[in-house]
Amino acid sequence: MAEANPYEEQRRRQVEENKSKLEELRLHRLSAAVRVAAVKPMPKVTIRPRNHRPPPDVIRRSARIARLDKQPYFRITKAHRDKKAELPRPVYATNEERAYAIAKAQELKDQLDSHYPAFLRPLSLSYAAGSWLSIPLQFSKRYLPRCDEMILLVDEEGAEFQVLYRAHSSALSATGWKPFASAHKLADGDCLLFQQVERIKFKVYIITASSYHETDH
Repeated sequence: MAEANPYEEQRRRQVEENKSKLEELRLHRLSAAVRVAAVKPMPKVTIRPRNHRPPPDVIRRSARIARLDKQPYFRITKAHRDKKAELPRPVYATNEERAYAIAKAQELKDQLDSHYPAFLRPLSLSYAAGSWLSIPLQFSKRYLPRCDEMILLVDEEGAEFQVLYRAHSSALSATGWKPFASAHKLADGDCLLFQQVERIKFKVYIITASSYHETDH
């Protein structure tokens, strides 16, 4: 058997010593860690319930909102609802009342001087409320101005009303027409007869739908 090399023998002993030291070091650190763990208390863990919310009196508000003045409360109360419910419902004329007013307006038109152009305008609820009043397109194209202009309406009592005529829509605007409708208490189903006595002046005759009940049928 060959004799061992002195260098190899020395290297082998050195490796064994290193392993022994390493094992001693690991055991030392492990025992130290066990001692520290045994002495160090475990931290307390606070378990919060899910969906945790603060009580109502400590609800947080953003700094920006908190600086604002307290806003008024706009909830609709029962009193407001009752007041709204008390508003009058719109009144619509019956077919008989409408037909009567139109027929009477036509009879009057036939009695007027035919040298003055005229037209009939049965009233809807919006017309009677004074929002606007349309004029027959054929009449406006033939007899009325080509651009917007104020025209004069004269009722049967001689009262005069300045009303804005809108040429592009062939209609009387609420400017002037609403005061006229309000002053004469116009209603749905009434029929008006417009007679053009001058270029921008009309005589207006009003036949009310309610007068249907004042006559024998």
